[in-house]
Amino acid sequence: MKKIKSYSLFLFSLTLFTACHISKVKKEETAQLETVSKKTQLKPNILFIVVDDLKPELNFYGATHIKSPNLDNLASQSMVFERSYCNIPVCGASRVSLLTGLRPTRNRFIDAYTKKDDQVPNITSLPLTFKNNGYTTISNGKVYHHGDDDKNAWNEIWHPNTKGSSYALKESRNLSSDDNRGPAYESAVVADSVYSDGKIANKGINDLRKLKKAGEPFFLALGFMKPHLPFNAPAKYWDMYDEKNIKLPENYVQPESTPSEAYHNFGELRNYYGIPQGKEPLSDELAIKLIHGYYACVSYVDAQIGRVLQELDRLGLAENTIVVLWGDHGWNLGNHKLWCKHVTFESSLRTPLVIKVPNVTKGEKNNNIVEYVDVYPTLCDLTGVEKPKHLEGVSLLPLFKGKSLDKDYAVSKFKDAVTLIKGNLFYTEWTNNLGEPYARMLFDHTNDPLELDNLAEKDDYKNVVVKLSEELHQKWGKDFLNI
Repeated sequence: MKKIKSYSLFLFSLTLFTACHISKVKKEETAQLETVSKKTQLKPNILFIVVDDLKPELNFYGATHIKSPNLDNLASQSMVFERSYCNIPVCGASRVSLLTGLRPTRNRFIDAYTKKDDQVPNITSLPLTFKNNGYTTISNGKVYHHGDDDKNAWNEIWHPNTKGSSYALKESRNLSSDDNRGPAYESAVVADSVYSDGKIANKGINDLRKLKKAGEPFFLALGFMKPHLPFNAPAKYWDMYDEKNIKLPENYVQPESTPSEAYHNFGELRNYYGIPQGKEPLSDELAIKLIHGYYACVSYVDAQIGRVLQELDRLGLAENTIVVLWGDHGWNLGNHKLWCKHVTFESSLRTPLVIKVPNVTKGEKNNNIVEYVDVYPTLCDLTGVEKPKHLEGVSLLPLFKGKSLDKDYAVSKFKDAVTLIKGNLFYTEWTNNLGEPYARMLFDHTNDPLELDNLAEKDDYKNVVVKLSEELHQKWGKDFLNI
């Protein structure tokens, strides 16, 4: 009987001990989960906004003729990079370069059709790095040029359904075919959501609401389509501008001192209905109309971005979300009598880059020379995510701490042309497969910001050209000629 009582007491004690132990373990596990949850919540989100063909002709860059109040407001809370440059002025290649942190080379990342999965399939992209670090990654609209590119990097990829046309008016759609892109511009009395960018904003707003409920860190990318051709926007944005006040750019000229290699026939624009064919120049009237359309599209996309940013604020997410806004390259809006991109004038290479870091940035304007390969390492450092080893840019984190960068240059290229941007000098070489130059272009922006006086062939600048050429070849990347 005593043995039975002792055994029963033993079982009771064991049960009590086990229950206490389990309770303690559960409490510890709960505490750990709460700690992990808190740490997860402390990870900054990223709202990653790319705008197609947006040039830095905006109020916060010193211009006054385009109405973009929402971008102005974002800039007032951000660090604005005054001297930001893309590494190649064509959308597909520029996006892959930025999103992989790799420079273009002679034969890698060369045109609009560049695909990350084809050219660098084993490289861990920016969104994949964040996905691997616990972020929900969503791509909406035109982030990569190709909708299915780098699909493993995203939890979700979404594109607006345009039903095969980007036009709202029947007469415009009737002019659009497989052989012709339709009119180069359109003004229609329609709601913002009729065009793709309104749909992209709606999707971004819905995503923010879902992500807020999920409570997990996110990398939400929104790729807006405008102001890319065709310049289609609701009429109310066209009505914001009076064509009588729109002027052609000051450098609406092609000086003889500039190498002929620098000029092109803007074939992208000539694909549209109503644009002169061959090498026929545009009339001043048409040029003004296109500029008007570009302005309208900037104001339209500004309104869509504003809606997204307002929702970010309303949801209480802004206080823990880094906002990045960039254009994939510059754009010639009649500069040098050119249209579109595809050249190494500053009007094609200089880009808008705005980064808002909560409780850090307050509208600072930074004059350091930065380039798009610097964005990837910067976002890693701002969020505490480990940087991959392959990155070729440098982190801009010191600039957010009020310090300077050791790097003071940018290198951009398009086809045979390679440009070194150093101080106020813009030096371009057109080179062959061996890296040997066959044409040169040098502008000093101190005295010639419109790039009208090519100094490269002047005797007084021979020594400057030699030094710049050596530096360009050193800095264009160790694999530039080999890949």
